[in-house]
Amino acid sequence: MMFGRVKPLDAILATAEKKSLHRSLGPVQLTLLGVGAIIGTGIFVLTAAAAQKAGPGMMWSFVIAGAICAVAALCYSELASMVPVSGSAYTYSYAVVGELLAWMVGWALILEYAVAASAVSVGWSGYFMGLLKSLTGFELPALLSSGPAWSLTGVDFSHGIINVPAIFVALAVTALLVIGTKESATFNAILVAIKVAALTMFIVFTLPLLKGEHFAPFAPNGWFGPAGSSGLGIVGAAASIFFAYVGFDAVSTAAEETKNPQRNVPIGLIGSLALCTVFYLLVAAGAIGAVGAQPTALGVQPGSAEFAAQCAALAKEGHVPLVCSNEALAHVLRSVNYNMAGDLIGLAANLALPSVILMMLYGQTRIFFVMARDGLLPEKLATVHPKWKTPHIVTIITGVFVAVAAALLPVGQLADISNSGTLFAFLMVSIAVLILRVRDPKRHRPFRTPLVWVVAPIAIIGCVILFFNLPYEAMLVLPVWGGIGLVVYFAYGYRKSHIGRGIVDVHEVDADAPPQPVPPV
Repeated sequence: MMFGRVKPLDAILATAEKKSLHRSLGPVQLTLLGVGAIIGTGIFVLTAAAAQKAGPGMMWSFVIAGAICAVAALCYSELASMVPVSGSAYTYSYAVVGELLAWMVGWALILEYAVAASAVSVGWSGYFMGLLKSLTGFELPALLSSGPAWSLTGVDFSHGIINVPAIFVALAVTALLVIGTKESATFNAILVAIKVAALTMFIVFTLPLLKGEHFAPFAPNGWFGPAGSSGLGIVGAAASIFFAYVGFDAVSTAAEETKNPQRNVPIGLIGSLALCTVFYLLVAAGAIGAVGAQPTALGVQPGSAEFAAQCAALAKEGHVPLVCSNEALAHVLRSVNYNMAGDLIGLAANLALPSVILMMLYGQTRIFFVMARDGLLPEKLATVHPKWKTPHIVTIITGVFVAVAAALLPVGQLADISNSGTLFAFLMVSIAVLILRVRDPKRHRPFRTPLVWVVAPIAIIGCVILFFNLPYEAMLVLPVWGGIGLVVYFAYGYRKSHIGRGIVDVHEVDADAPPQPVPPV
């Protein structure tokens, strides 16, 4: 029965009009929101984790991840332009493959966005502590500036207990989002400019220092890691850094708050992805060529207890390689005696990484909002604040969860966990595009995915390959999280679903809905 609960596209649009969010974002703001979400942890922080997995071969990792994101973005663009409402892959799945799978996609997106926000919070913490030490000489004890090391065999608290700075930034960004979307977008635009300027400076300083010997061996862990390992090698690194490209997905969740979404959403999606890919490759090349990017040892996962012990031993010897740094780009510049430039990169990261946290929290709260609006979660969660016009309840709940995860988990493991949800959601979107082309070929498509019967299958295959190249722990998270989601669905959502109760097209006035904006004269 639940597979037959498909919400017609026309009904989705009607429901959005019933309890809608204010449309305030234009194409430039939307593209900047995408750039703000994409350029961030992947370059500022995950460069170190990718180097531990792939060495200099992470250059190919960025290309692989970017290519799969590009084909997924084309699928997203078609659906986002057809269904310009909040909800992203969840909304698209509801319209094509039915309520149960849509719920699973929405549940996976909650995992994606919330855990990704936690990862960036941890990344910000590393840059904050590095800059603080460089400028003042003060640093928090390691036990208060990083979480413990986790593995399938247990938890190691010897190198960290709780990440206090990460808690602070997660809660501060949550407060900003509660105040309002338009204010958040303006704030984000300023930070994006700072971030792009900082990365441009990094490229200018490091590219002239390239040394060919730093690129050898190019792939110390090979393409898929040593035998018996998981999540290592060039493809394993691509699976880890994949989440740093998914800001375009957050752009699609902003469709309901976008003016003229049929034109602006595709511009924001593809434009932001293209701009960011260029930066990723240039910055990665500069980091590798200037100081090298070899792993501490072959077959060792970043964030593991073994990795933490190796980095601690190297630090006692006075040598901190790129893979061990919590502030990768600032570390590169300081290592080549550009100390002031390193501090500026650290300052830029401190100012700019919150924009990434903001976009991840933004996307996750909008998924929550739409699922509650459909009755699959308590509708109280979809309440819009009368003054700020934001879904403040889900924003606060999400922010607390993000702060807790950031306090206790390392950045690399958080990124891998986030990817397990991301890849599932992208897989479903790529399938949905194909199904909808067959089921409803005559529907108006403001943006059509080119060569869809080639592009969408490539996206599907790419997502599957990357998922099975995540570490075992990250792969296990998705079925466990999915199992919890099924319990919640059958305990609440299945009975309360609007579609299940026969509420399909909604026209009545809703007291929680904000007043409709007056069209400009």
